[in-house]
Amino acid sequence: MVKTISITDEVYNLLSNMKLEGESFSGAIARLASRGRLSECAGLWSDMSTEELEEIKEGISAARRLVEERLQGATA
Repeated sequence: MVKTISITDEVYNLLSNMKLEGESFSGAIARLASRGRLSECAGLWSDMSTEELEEIKEGISAARRLVEERLQGATA
C-alpha cells in the first residue's frame, strides 16, 4: 500500500541530503526511523575518561559543521 504525505521544502532537502546513494525516500525514512532513541543511551559513557569524551565531543562538532555546510549548499 502506498501513502502520500506532505513535507516542507526544508524537510525534503534535509531528507534528500540524508538519503544514501540509490536509496528511495521510503528506504531513507525507514532507516532513519529505526534508529534507537537517545534516551536509550543514557549512562553508556559514564565510565569513559575525560580525554575519550573530549574526542567524541570534537567528532560530533565536526559532523555538525559538515551537515551545516551541506545544508547551506543544498539551499544555495
